[in-house]
Amino acid sequence: MTDWLGLMEGTWPAAARLRVGPWIVRNGQGGGGRVSCATADAEWTDADIALAEAAHRNLGQAPMFTIREGEDRLDAALAARGYAVHDPVDLFAAPVTRLTAEAPRRLSTFPIWPMLAIMRDVWSDSGIGPERIAVMERAESPKTSILGRYDDRAAGCMFVACNGDVAFVHALHVLPRFRRQGLARDMMRGAAGWAAAQGATRVALAVTRSNDAAQALYRALGMEVVTHYHYRRHPGSDTAA
Repeated sequence: MTDWLGLMEGTWPAAARLRVGPWIVRNGQGGGGRVSCATADAEWTDADIALAEAAHRNLGQAPMFTIREGEDRLDAALAARGYAVHDPVDLFAAPVTRLTAEAPRRLSTFPIWPMLAIMRDVWSDSGIGPERIAVMERAESPKTSILGRYDDRAAGCMFVACNGDVAFVHALHVLPRFRRQGLARDMMRGAAGWAAAQGATRVALAVTRSNDAAQALYRALGMEVVTHYHYRRHPGSDTAA
């Protein structure tokens, strides 16, 4: 069985992974919940939850756990402690060939690394700031940023990185005034073309279930949900995922 979340983590890495009792606690350095969460890595008891909470606080982070498929007992234990469900996520995947069957429009996508300053500006429009840019820069696998252009202007960008034969797409953003023009579709196809050149055979990404537009796009591209997860956040936490 494919460890989708493990593969994804290799393309969107925390600054550090700490083993604390039966947990892996991630130091995200402000890069969001995905790189700042705890996951179970061994058998645990209710008393062990306090270990992860203390480790999070020592890092200056509010406690947050990722709940993967089959982790109903952990989900229930955290719920009993007042942890709220946050950002249920679907993880989509598809063969690279499904996305490369049609090429992006000419001059609509450009793989660029290191990223351009204008791309940082585009990302900042969606709240992707220096802390998340640092996550991209930490990734050690083959990677690129993709600039999307429309009407001869920088209109969108995304980050793509490979782990084994899977290329993960992260941080896809199109500026509001350029949406509904097919640019996101072009960018996904451009990403798949880049991934194929790296030897990847599959493209994957994670998207919140509440993001109806993105969900519709990925399904229209022939991508399918292969797993799902959600977070449990400590009461009062405002950590973004």
